[in-house]
Amino acid sequence: MSPYRAPVGELFRRFRDRLAAEGADGLGGPSGYARGGQGVKTGAGPASSAPTGAATTDAGAARAGLSPRPPRDAAPADRRTGRRGRRGGGEELRVPAAEFTSYYGRPILKAPVWQWDIAAYLFTGGLAAGSSLLAAGGQLTGRPALRRAGRVASLVGISASAVFLIKDLGRPARFHHMLRVAKPTSPMSVGTWILTAFGPAAGIAAVAEAAPWLPERGVLGLARRVLPPVGHAAGLAAAATAPALATYTGVLLAGTAVPSWHEAYPELPVIFAGSALASGAGVGLLAASPAQAGPARRMAVAGAALELVGAHRVETRLGLLSEPYRLGRPGRLLRAGRLLTAAGVAGALLGRRSRAVGALSGAALLAASVATRFGIFYGGVASARDPRYTVVPQRERVEARRAAETPGVDPAT
Repeated sequence: MSPYRAPVGELFRRFRDRLAAEGADGLGGPSGYARGGQGVKTGAGPASSAPTGAATTDAGAARAGLSPRPPRDAAPADRRTGRRGRRGGGEELRVPAAEFTSYYGRPILKAPVWQWDIAAYLFTGGLAAGSSLLAAGGQLTGRPALRRAGRVASLVGISASAVFLIKDLGRPARFHHMLRVAKPTSPMSVGTWILTAFGPAAGIAAVAEAAPWLPERGVLGLARRVLPPVGHAAGLAAAATAPALATYTGVLLAGTAVPSWHEAYPELPVIFAGSALASGAGVGLLAASPAQAGPARRMAVAGAALELVGAHRVETRLGLLSEPYRLGRPGRLLRAGRLLTAAGVAGALLGRRSRAVGALSGAALLAASVATRFGIFYGGVASARDPRYTVVPQRERVEARRAAETPGVDPAT
C-alpha cells in the first residue's frame, strides 16, 4: 500500500515511533514525555500511554517541532502586563516595558500649525480686556486720564487682535462666515461672538474721547453732545464683556488635544485673566499720574497674584506634562514673566509717588504679560511634538483605571 493511502491512525503511529526514537537518541532516556501519567489519544483507539523518549527540554522540543515547555516553578503570565510572577523559588521572568515610539519617528499628535501671530493674538486680546476694565474703573471713579488711556488701549488691542486672527484665518471672509452659526459648546464660536460684541463697544467708547475736539455747532456739535453719554454706556458694555474676552482663549487652548494645554484646563483661564489685568494695569501706570493711578496699582496686585499662582501650578501640578513649561524657550519665557511681574508690582507699590518708577513698572507688567502668553503658547507646541508627553500620561491613566477596577489594589501603587 502506498504511504499516501495509509489510514490516518497508521500514519500517526509511524510519526509517534519516529518521534520517540529521535527523543531517545538525543535525550538519553525513554521517559521524557509521559510525566505525571499524561496520555495521548490516537486516532486508532482509546487513550494510550504517552510515547517514550519525547522532548523534555527546549532543545528536544525544538528538534521535535514542539513549543518549548515553561519551567515548573514559573507562574502563569499576567495577560494584562505580560509578566510572570515567582513561584516556588524559580526565576522571575519579565517582559521589558515598551518604549514610546511612533511610526518613522513622527509625532503621535499633529503639532499646532499656529505661528507667533496666534501668541500675539492671545496677548492683544488680553490687553484689550484689561484696558477696558481700567477705563471703566477710571470712568466710575472720576479719573479721566485712566479712562482715556484705557479706552484708547482697548481699541488698539482689539484692532490688533482682529488683524492677527484674520491673518491666521487667511481671508477676512472666514471671520464673517463663523458668525453664521452660534455654537455654545465650541470655544471658537463663542469667542467669535465675544469679539463681535466687544469690538464695537470698545470702538465707540474710544471715539467718544474725541468729543472735546469737535466744534460746538452744526452736526459735529450735536455729535459732541451725544458722544460722551454714548461712550459711557459703550465703555461699561465693553467692561462687562471683558472677562469673557480675557479668559475664552484659555478655554480654547485647553479644548485641544495638545497634552500640556489640555491637562492645564483649570489653570489657563486663571493665568490669562491675571495677565489681562496686569497688562491693563501697565497701561494705567504708563499713562496716568501717580495721583490717578490708584486703581491701576490695585489691578496690578490682583493680576499678578492670579498670574503667578496659575503659572506656578502649570509648572508643578501636571507631573510630566509640566516639563515643557520648565525647559527650553517656554521655560525661559515663563521665568522672565515671573521676574517682570514681581518687579512691576514692587515698583507700583513702592514708587507710588514717582511718575518715572510708575512708568517703568507699567512697562515691566506689559512685558511680563507678553512673556507669559508666549511661554504658555510655545510650551503647548513643544508637548505636541514629543510622543512621550502623549504616551506616558495615557499609560498612567490606563493603569490607574485598572487598579481602581481591581479589588484590593491601591491605585497609587
